[in-house]
Amino acid sequence: MEKQDLPDDFIKKCKKVKAKRPRTVIEHILKHGYITTEELKNKYRYNHPPRAARDVREQGIPLETFRVTGSDGRKIGAYRFGDPKKARFSKLHGRTAFSKKLKKELLKRQGNKCAIYLEEFDEMELQIDHRVPFEVAGDDPDNMNNIDDYMLLSGSANRAKSWSCEHCVNWLELKKVEICKKCYWAYPDNYEHIAMRPIRRVDIIWTGEEVSSYEKLKEKTLELQKDIPSFIKELIEKNLK
Repeated sequence: MEKQDLPDDFIKKCKKVKAKRPRTVIEHILKHGYITTEELKNKYRYNHPPRAARDVREQGIPLETFRVTGSDGRKIGAYRFGDPKKARFSKLHGRTAFSKKLKKELLKRQGNKCAIYLEEFDEMELQIDHRVPFEVAGDDPDNMNNIDDYMLLSGSANRAKSWSCEHCVNWLELKKVEICKKCYWAYPDNYEHIAMRPIRRVDIIWTGEEVSSYEKLKEKTLELQKDIPSFIKELIEKNLK
């Protein structure tokens, strides 16, 4: 595969990235034209290639995902630079580290609850998350402690949000903050869409002694030959009448 013909200014700005993981990916692509998920795992020991690719995108550098043939003959993922005109170096210059003060303020406001699951977690399990994805809005170094722009999420909720956002047209192309602000993943208590789809959602988890209730629910649905979400909807409809 031929190397991309990239503008000198774009290359210079790419080379200014200092963080180790995105710099590794960038340097490999500049030298070889692209980098495969196989190379990220085997050569650079990055067990989660999409995370490494996301680190590059967080620097404001566009990447395209495509397929190539791996060493075993199977199709695997690969990354190369996207349209240099879509680079956003001035806005997305890399995440700014969150302060301990910000997390303390969020804990005071939100308690130890995950904003998505509304269940309590150990403080160490809760992660600070941008309500509007960093890839859309970036970080304003002069306004990093605006508590209204952040929330606390459990690890699993954060991963679920990341997957949904990364497959959203607004995250991939439009980059409009106002669209994100009307999304479930930004404001789960007051939203109009989920990743631009006109749907509604409730995330429920069972913990501790509640797990036995879930097991009973599971047994009941197997007995009725129904799936759990549909059965829960039926129960809700009956109680709303």
